[in-house]
Amino acid sequence: MSSILQNHFDENNLIDCVQRFFSKHHVGKLLAKCNGMKEKGISPVSLLRYKLSNIFVGRSMYMQQRTGSFKEDFSKNTFYRFLNSAKTNWLRFTSLLAADIVNNDIRDLTNQERKNVFIIDDSLFNRTSCKKTELGSKVFDHTDMHFKKGFRMLTLSWSDGNTLIPVNSCLLASAKDTNIIGPVKDFDHRTLAGKRRKLAQTKAPEAMMTLLDTALSTGLNADYVLFDSWFSNPAQITAIHSKCMDVIAMIKKSSRIKYSYYGEQLNIKEIYSRNKKRRGRSKYLLSVDGMVGKENPIPAKIVCVRNKANRKDWLAFICTDTTLSEKEIIRIYGKRWQIEVFFKTCKSMLNLIGECHSLSYDALTAHVAIVFTRYTLLAMEQRQNEDQRTLGELFFFLVDEMADITFSRSLGILMNAFMASLQEILKLSDEQLAAFTADFEARLPEYLRTALHSKAVAA
Repeated sequence: MSSILQNHFDENNLIDCVQRFFSKHHVGKLLAKCNGMKEKGISPVSLLRYKLSNIFVGRSMYMQQRTGSFKEDFSKNTFYRFLNSAKTNWLRFTSLLAADIVNNDIRDLTNQERKNVFIIDDSLFNRTSCKKTELGSKVFDHTDMHFKKGFRMLTLSWSDGNTLIPVNSCLLASAKDTNIIGPVKDFDHRTLAGKRRKLAQTKAPEAMMTLLDTALSTGLNADYVLFDSWFSNPAQITAIHSKCMDVIAMIKKSSRIKYSYYGEQLNIKEIYSRNKKRRGRSKYLLSVDGMVGKENPIPAKIVCVRNKANRKDWLAFICTDTTLSEKEIIRIYGKRWQIEVFFKTCKSMLNLIGECHSLSYDALTAHVAIVFTRYTLLAMEQRQNEDQRTLGELFFFLVDEMADITFSRSLGILMNAFMASLQEILKLSDEQLAAFTADFEARLPEYLRTALHSKAVAA
């Protein structure tokens, strides 16, 4: 009987993974700080826990209700009211959660000399139809250079080079009214709903600063801010530097963006053409110092490297920390790739795009925040357990285990109750009970024996 309990010990840990995460990081209190409080009935944290863990079950709420496997104490209307609430500040919630995890958990696991970074990037949040989706727009997709229906999911994340934690995000609609396909609802601009929609129609460089300010206000900080050429404007670089953070970014090869170089205002192509390049197997082709910004220029280092995708082409990076070596600038900027893996994981495994079909902008914002929380949970499980598996492997492991838990646990409960009754009524000794258990298990079909001794079979 004790062996059966031992076999289910790991399963109990797995099924309580979400609960431990919520308790350790005080998710309920964080949600309450962001106006996620109940008006009556079911606690919002229960609804959040259900939505977060639903991805591992493999069935939507609709299919659970159709198949009779929905066992929660709330109705679908309660669940949808929670998602559609315009009062919950999801932008601040994910920022507070990220700050709690980074400051209380990850920093203790990280060498103080390691450079931590903020990473900013956007990804397409596509919708098949936007005629009825609030603020649904035609947005430009940088991947295939075409306009598509949906939103641009502008995302701020934090990384120490090992673990990436999503901090906050904003589903950006088009800043042009002519590109907005869906309905535009009118809210008081003093309310949270009004501010959320105003931010959605803000240009990406300005929205980026709002995301950064929100993260900094929660006590989260980093040494560098990384982003690609789409956000690399002198105004943004100087604005971030004024917040006591340095910038490492890819430079846009535009003739309109000028840098001060030996008293002249030159674009990056002119700076590149005027200087002699390094030959051989050097990590970089060119490194020069200059000034960036118009009103309050700041010193910066520009580093040019070969484009690995096209050896005849070159890429340029700018860094406001002139004390860094060229190799260190290139190495730190390489951490930006983590956010691309994050986008891929959210879309491929955590059901970022296909799960939520709501037409409300508030519900879409809530859905994105909950998907980010799912990723954070997986990332912390991987980090704390020193798991060498990828996040994708860890996700599928959780899904497979969750599929087996219901049957295995039920069988274990029946066996425990049966053995306890035998020992109580027939007054069997431990030796007799062990002999009876062995004989009973030997008569079971193989798949039942496998379920009872899954750990032994796996070994």
